[in-house]
Parts: sequence; structure tokens; C-alpha cells
Amino acid sequence: MRTVLAADLGGTKTCLALVREDGAILRREKLRAAHSIEGTASQVAALAREADVAAAGIALPGIVENRLGLAWAPNLWGMDWVPFEETLAARLHVPLRLTSDRTACVLGEQWLGAARGLSDVVFVTVGTGIGVGILASGRPLEGAHGIAGAAGWMALDRNWKPEYGRCGCWEAEAAGPATALQAGFATCEEAVAAALAGNPHARGALRRTAAWLGAGIANLVSVLDPELVVLGGGLLEASNLLLDGLQHEFLRWAQPEAARRVRIELSKLGQDAALLGAARLAFDHA
Repeated sequence: MRTVLAADLGGTKTCLALVREDGAILRREKLRAAHSIEGTASQVAALAREADVAAAGIALPGIVENRLGLAWAPNLWGMDWVPFEETLAARLHVPLRLTSDRTACVLGEQWLGAARGLSDVVFVTVGTGIGVGILASGRPLEGAHGIAGAAGWMALDRNWKPEYGRCGCWEAEAAGPATALQAGFATCEEAVAAALAGNPHARGALRRTAAWLGAGIANLVSVLDPELVVLGGGLLEASNLLLDGLQHEFLRWAQPEAARRVRIELSKLGQDAALLGAARLAFDHA
């Protein structure tokens, strides 16, 4: 079986893997993120030199303009568009594909996770931010400029707040930092742990988050009419405290026939969704 190199680039860590064509992860490495395109490219290329790989697939937290070979990833390399594909290709010498981590997540779930065999799927990841990967008629929907799926910017509150201009309305109200703020904790992880331990204030914050998530997912389902919505990300560790409220709000706001027909499920791949999606992309372009 062929083997590819897969990379999931994050703001704090670089996750690398050698993945076999049946989805088996043969080797895995986690490194501290290198905040320069040369440093990141060197991390990825180092593992590729140690194995015979047919191709490489890279998922990154931002926007990929494949037509121009440019990437925009503020959490990695600042606010400038950078020629990451060219920089990496000079070191790898194998077929290479880049995509956003949100698109990689939905591809991973379609290949080996909750969305196997499905063609119209939405993957919603909720953590420090909110991103959405979209499959439409079996193909990733990335938009004219690679920005499709930046759903954290959905306008759900007509009363504009300054924070909406920094990260978008839905993300400002429903992502991890908002939950932590509402619960009175420094981090979302602390808020989730407190809620799971029975803290009533933290549980109230999660109920509020669930309502915002349900409304946003209702918009996505009404517009895209998917077969399945997959939920992932760190905040969903408290899924037993979120799903009932999310489902209730979702049913209130969604187009009724689309809501009746869609399924909402948790990710089956967890933190490996983007990594395996990047591998699938590599196999498809090897």
C-alpha cells in the first residue's frame, strides 16, 4: 500500500503522520509549532525524508489560495499572505496539496469517520474559534478565494458589538473563550471541567453556548441542506451538557424539512480528523 505524509498545523503544535492507504497511522509526531514558513516547512520535510511517501497533504488554520499557491494563517505566520506551498514544495519533491483544517476535517470524517459514504456533509469545529468544513455533492466547498466555511462570521445578532469585528458574531458568542468568560473562568477547559463537576454557573454558561450553537447550525442546515452535521472541537468534550440545548434551539430556527432529514452527530475521529483528511487529500492527488 502507498504511504503519504499528512500534517495538521496548529497555532501551538505541528502534528505529523505517515498514513497508509487503508487509513492506518504508521508513525506520528507532535512538535512545537514553528512560527515561520521556513521553520514549518523544515519540520514537515524532515519526516518526509525518513520515509518513501507518494504525496503530502497539509491542513492549516486559515485560508489556502491554491490557484496562487498562497496561504493566510495569522496564528502561524502573522497577517501576511505567504508562499508556503512553494517553500514546502522545494523541500519535499512529491505531489503536494494544501487545504484549510476545516476542509480537512470534513474529508477525514467522510473517509474514515461519521460521514462515511455521504456526499453532503457539514463539519462544525468549536474550540478557540469556529470553523466549518463543507462537502457539497461529494466535493469540498472552498469558495472563490478559499474562505468558504469561515462561519464564525455569521451574523446572528443584529446588535453589533466591537468584538464581532475581530472574530465574527457567531464565534464571539459561541466559541470557547466566550464560554469561559460567561462561566467566570480563564479558559474554556476550566469552564468545561467545572460544568462537568456540577458548577451551576458553568452549566449556565454552557446552556447559553448551546443555544448559540444551535441557532448557527440551523442557518447552515437551512442554507446547505446536508445529510449530516458532524460536531468536533474541544468544547464538545462537554457534549452531554450541550447537545440537548443545541438540538432544541436548532429545531426552533432551522427550515423544518431540512431539520427533519438531517442527522447531527459527534466526530468519530476527534483530534485526528484534520490529519486523516489531509492524508486523504494527498492520496487523491498522488
